[in-house]
Amino acid sequence: MSSRFVSRQDKVFDLVNILVLLGFATLTILPFLYVLAASFATEVEIASRPFFLWPNDPTLETYRYIFSTDTFIRSLLVTIGVTVVGTAVQITMTLLMAYPLADPNLVGRGLIMRLILFAMLFSGGMIPMFLVVKGLGLLDSYWALILPLAINPFNLIVIRTFFQQLPGELREAAEIDGAHEFTTFWRIMLPLSKPVIATFSLFYAVAIWNDFMSPLLYISDSSKWTLQMFVRQVTISTDPSTTIGNLDPNYIPPAEGLKFAVIVIATLPIMCIYPFLQKHFAKGVMIGSVKG
Repeated sequence: MSSRFVSRQDKVFDLVNILVLLGFATLTILPFLYVLAASFATEVEIASRPFFLWPNDPTLETYRYIFSTDTFIRSLLVTIGVTVVGTAVQITMTLLMAYPLADPNLVGRGLIMRLILFAMLFSGGMIPMFLVVKGLGLLDSYWALILPLAINPFNLIVIRTFFQQLPGELREAAEIDGAHEFTTFWRIMLPLSKPVIATFSLFYAVAIWNDFMSPLLYISDSSKWTLQMFVRQVTISTDPSTTIGNLDPNYIPPAEGLKFAVIVIATLPIMCIYPFLQKHFAKGVMIGSVKG
């Protein structure tokens, strides 16, 4: 088999593409590298050097201060709990709704899908959502961060399409063997859906972890703040110690270093989880989006 001839113009074009993409990648990662480096720098260095990728005198003082405060630990635990529970609830509800909608014999299936498409294109807005949450008695409740966005219409449509692509003979064989719908769903469909479950669980987890608007609207008790609310209060405050709390009245915490450190801490967990789900990511997204 002869190899494909590559002209000089093709090589130049590929080289330009590589250089342009590397340039964009560098512009994307440089701000994060600066934030990471600044979180280990002293206040004097942050004030004197407008940009750097490695601190001259690295220190862990800022991180020691953050992890020694109850406010940060509490907000971190709240966020982990809400993310874990919220992801489990949201992916479960999405799967339980997507599976029956994949059945062509479901009565009213077309109407339900039209309502889902309408919900994906149009939203009631912030005020109606707040009134619904208030009417359900969910204000100052962690469920206010989970239930209002429990089912994402786009995710639902993609997962439904994935179930439609599974061979119908699987369901028929299960029915012949006497399996009920839930048994078929639990024993046959779910084991085949691991890539989709992993992918959309990551989508839901990232959305919950990064959400600060919901806590801002529905949570007024500062003891129930999530990590993103904590980061917001620290970054907009001129004196972050008023948000974090100062254990030692004689110690002046590094104001700018605190802002950089909490941003790093809020970003790293999701970045650490992604590599474990990466093998399912592309497959899970594409497998349910081939046909509508």
